[in-house]
Amino acid sequence: MTSIVWFRQDLRTRDNPALAAAAARGAVVPIFILDDTTSGSHWPLGGASRWWLHHSLVALRDDLGQLTLFKGAPCDLMPEVIRTVGASAVYWNRCYEPFAIARDKELKDSLQRLGVEVHSFNGSLLHEPWEVATGSGNPFKVYTPFWRASLRKPIAAPAPAPKIVIGTSAALSDSLADWRLLPRDPNWAAEWETLWQPGEAGALAQFDEFMENGLVRYRESRDRPDLQGTSRLSPHLHWGEISTRQIWARLALEAEDPLKRDSANKFLSEIGWREFAHHLLYYFPTLPEQNWRQTFDAYPWRDSADDFKAWQQGRTGYPLVDAGMRELWQTGWMHNRVRMITASFLVKHLRIDWRRGEAWFWDTLLDANLANNAAGWQWVAGSGADASPYFRIFNPITQGKKFDPNGDYVRRWCPELARLPNEIIHEPFKAKPEALAQAGIKLGQTYPHPIVDHDQARGAALEGYSKVRGSRAVGSNAVS
Repeated sequence: MTSIVWFRQDLRTRDNPALAAAAARGAVVPIFILDDTTSGSHWPLGGASRWWLHHSLVALRDDLGQLTLFKGAPCDLMPEVIRTVGASAVYWNRCYEPFAIARDKELKDSLQRLGVEVHSFNGSLLHEPWEVATGSGNPFKVYTPFWRASLRKPIAAPAPAPKIVIGTSAALSDSLADWRLLPRDPNWAAEWETLWQPGEAGALAQFDEFMENGLVRYRESRDRPDLQGTSRLSPHLHWGEISTRQIWARLALEAEDPLKRDSANKFLSEIGWREFAHHLLYYFPTLPEQNWRQTFDAYPWRDSADDFKAWQQGRTGYPLVDAGMRELWQTGWMHNRVRMITASFLVKHLRIDWRRGEAWFWDTLLDANLANNAAGWQWVAGSGADASPYFRIFNPITQGKKFDPNGDYVRRWCPELARLPNEIIHEPFKAKPEALAQAGIKLGQTYPHPIVDHDQARGAALEGYSKVRGSRAVGSNAVS
């Protein structure tokens, strides 16, 4: 019997429950469908994600030996694909975006009416969102009790790659090149191939590197953008080139080593935040578009095209913010601590709606993930579940001095500031004229003046937040 395995955000062979189940049944025809419309969603793939997807599909095709590509709406395409390949069953691992849940339910219902078997699995999370609930059966709204409840549940061991018999397919595959996922004219991602290795092999190599050389220092160095202190696994994890169960199993073993225990547990807690974000998105599907705390609808956002552009381009006059935004543009990634600082600057210093920043990150991050992105931005804004207090406004100068004490991160991404001494590199606008001259800096020309004053911006943000009182959140969902 021939089965179709529909790859989505699970571009791997190891610990892939849909692939394993289909392979145990008989011959497998692996397919990938590029749904550029995302079934009516407001969230089509961003530019950075498209670059990663192209290379990850190349790697998966090489690993499997065959991957048939289609472009269009899955509900329209799948019946014809099934007929052409002669399949009697379709297997997939579940996605949790609201539009994906609706699409998959529609497709599952239509295929079952045609007599086609449909089997779906959890290939992305430690636990399904609905498997973790409060004592009264309600969704969690606070991270710590959510994670405690999650840790009390068993976690399945990762499975090896199955033996696969690839079925013959009369279906004509699209050309990946014809999808034009890669940027051109200009190719703004030209250097990314030297920085990243999309695909399952790249994910495993990156994980090995982190486990061997980074984990032992993770707890102490994870907040330091000037150090290589994080795993950089996030794009691989989003596209499912490595599973959370694979990460969990190995880290749980490392946690038995007293020298690595604290770092391993801290890293696992970050996996917990990813689980929590998906839990929230499942139960509150408007999370990417609407304030979770609805009283934040009253916040008086500013609409400044010039300030938003300065933030996007890393020209705010605050070196740590500018370094982060330039790192994002040049590499498709940004250090997590700096993500919080740059997001806070947009929302609280510039008072620009968090949804505009969310959309920019969605387009430019290689690890753009709807749940993580929405939950992160709402956390920073103060409008989300278990959010940072609205009055917590990161000072980009003190944050820079604390987490980039020697200015190495700023010097890397803002080379025009490289010759400033350490003690002034995070606030060049306070440097004496002779220090600026020695460093070859002309404020307003080679590096911008600050576009806002920190103290004044903080005061204006707090005044705006004074209009926000109380909180309320609603939402529900179901998944196929």
